[in-house]
Amino acid sequence: MDGEEHHQLDHVRALFTQTPATLTGNAVGLGLVLLLFAGSADPVRLAVWATLVGVLLVLRLLHYIRYRRNPRADDTTMRRWRVSWKALVLLQGAMWGVAAWLFWGLGTPYDRLALLLIVYSYCLGSVQLLSTQWRVFLAFISLVLVPTILRVATDTSQPGHWQLAGILTLLFGITVLMARTAGSALGQAIRLKSRTDALALQLRIEKAEADAARRAAEAASRAKTQFFAAASHDLRQPLHAMGLFAEALRQRIRDPEVASLVNSINESVDALEGLFGELLDITRIDTGGVEVNPAPVRLKELFARLRLHFEPVAFEKGLALSFRGEQHVVQADPVLLERILRNLVSNAIRYTDDGGVLVSCRSVQGRLRVQVWDSGIGIPEAHLSRVFEEFFQVQGNRPLQAHQRKGLGLGLAIVKRLADLMGTAIGVRSRMGHGTVFTLDLPPGKAPRPLEAAAGGARTPIGLTLEGRHLVVVEDEATVREGLVVLLQAWGATVSAFETVEAVQDWLGAPDGAGAPPDLLLVDYRLPHGATGLDALAAVRAHWPQRRLPAIVITGSSLGGHEDEAVTHDFHLLIKPVLPNKLRAMIAFKLGVR
Repeated sequence: MDGEEHHQLDHVRALFTQTPATLTGNAVGLGLVLLLFAGSADPVRLAVWATLVGVLLVLRLLHYIRYRRNPRADDTTMRRWRVSWKALVLLQGAMWGVAAWLFWGLGTPYDRLALLLIVYSYCLGSVQLLSTQWRVFLAFISLVLVPTILRVATDTSQPGHWQLAGILTLLFGITVLMARTAGSALGQAIRLKSRTDALALQLRIEKAEADAARRAAEAASRAKTQFFAAASHDLRQPLHAMGLFAEALRQRIRDPEVASLVNSINESVDALEGLFGELLDITRIDTGGVEVNPAPVRLKELFARLRLHFEPVAFEKGLALSFRGEQHVVQADPVLLERILRNLVSNAIRYTDDGGVLVSCRSVQGRLRVQVWDSGIGIPEAHLSRVFEEFFQVQGNRPLQAHQRKGLGLGLAIVKRLADLMGTAIGVRSRMGHGTVFTLDLPPGKAPRPLEAAAGGARTPIGLTLEGRHLVVVEDEATVREGLVVLLQAWGATVSAFETVEAVQDWLGAPDGAGAPPDLLLVDYRLPHGATGLDALAAVRAHWPQRRLPAIVITGSSLGGHEDEAVTHDFHLLIKPVLPNKLRAMIAFKLGVR
């Protein structure tokens, strides 16, 4: 079925809805004719005419009732109903033409004028109703007016009958012109409505498809996030164990060549940890798995954690790691800000061979400007606009060293996205051969209440002995637990290792007792049976309530989420895989400040 046919059927549906008003008008006209000519017309003729008009009214009413019972009839049914509807409309038009032929010349002049007005009113009414059904309209108005014009023209008993017939003919033409204009406008309106309905239907279909695609994407995103959450823990375990075993092996050997091989293993683990962490971080950011929770951040405590983490690495390269402006407090998400600065400081140390790295904060026009300076190799000006792109690594005028080629080029991309999440911009300036500075402008924050145990600024000793120290290890992964025990024992410690919280509780409740309190607790965050390292900490600390036992919690979450728990439960965090030098620095720090 073509579009015009469809429009015609739509208009027939609209006409069906106007049937009650049309029938009412015809019934009123029938009553007026009976009232006007009851005393002057032949009773038989009047009765026959009135009966036929009444039958047509009833048939049209039944037609309308059938439509009301099935208003959404298919197009085939509507085409069949349109044929019967046309027939009834034309028969009704013919009956009004017959009325003019039968009753003209009867009664008073006013009765005859009223008859013409009644007949012509139906012609005017058909302009709106039938103008889009052009052939039906022409047939209807012809059936009504042609008999009327002929009857008036042939009535020689009435003066001026030719003039009146001419006026009726002129009205015929005007009505046809009106119908043509109205039909064009109404047809256009119907086409526009049909097009609007089609567009609305298409929009609903596309919206449904888009909603289904969005739900599928959200489900895929949730599955992806859940997968990487599991991967963040499970895939880090072998890296973690590998680093521990390699360091334990290095502690036991004296052959320089073997020691060199072990150092290469440690460097490879370090590189793999960086690659893995970058991929997980960029994935979590892109899938919306990172929430922003601004809060006042003491830079003194943040700088202390950065010093603790990076000072051993800077020391090994012979670089000075300095911090300025630690008295300031900024308003930012503490986890994301620390992650940004960790990436920037890590890059600065990696690409700096002489001089040092400075992390600073100062007030500039009501904002706090946090910057990371280095005296490294610098970035060519042509590459400054691309340093925040994924997988882009700067190629300078001289080849990079092996330690400078580590990574996928995602570190600064992560920095840029985390800064965007916090609603701030990250800037960069650089001079080749002189160094680079990254800038982050943040709003000032209101200083929170001081925390009891802020990380100190003392240098972390590179050498470490744990002679006479007793450490408790809680780790469910057998290889990681074994690696920790071997490494800690190589450093001289006595180690009590457990797999679950229940095993810790059994040790504490043993008849011979657990003995003296341990010097340090080293626990994994995720433990079997839905337990966490916090449960293990609580159990051990409850056994020696008079002592504030220091603790380190190891987690596989690279973007944090446990910092508030660290403050509440008084422990420090390490992110898997924990390289031996980081573990060594943290243990020395925990034992040194106690």
